[in-house]
Amino acid sequence: MKSTYYPRILLFVLLYVLPSFAQEDDVFKDFQRILPRGEIPAILGPTYVTAKDADISDNTWILGVVINGQARAYSLNVLNHFEVVNDMIDSVAFAAVW
Repeated sequence: MKSTYYPRILLFVLLYVLPSFAQEDDVFKDFQRILPRGEIPAILGPTYVTAKDADISDNTWILGVVINGQARAYSLNVLNHFEVVNDMIDSVAFAAVW
């Protein structure tokens, strides 16, 4: 005999619990959007230099990504202006987001 316990719980959550969250006061009422969506450009198709040739100071903060043993480093000073880099290592597409 197949249990109907879990579908009933799911149905209860969908019908009674989730709608109650939607009826609460606006949870984003104190949220202020500084820029409209899409106004901060992404870096598309970035180019790279070796760590030895990089023109950054030794104390520069970076966001590092390693996929399949290949490393990328994104300067947080650059990401402060762009916030996202759409990139690919081998056949793995990813977004480095700050």
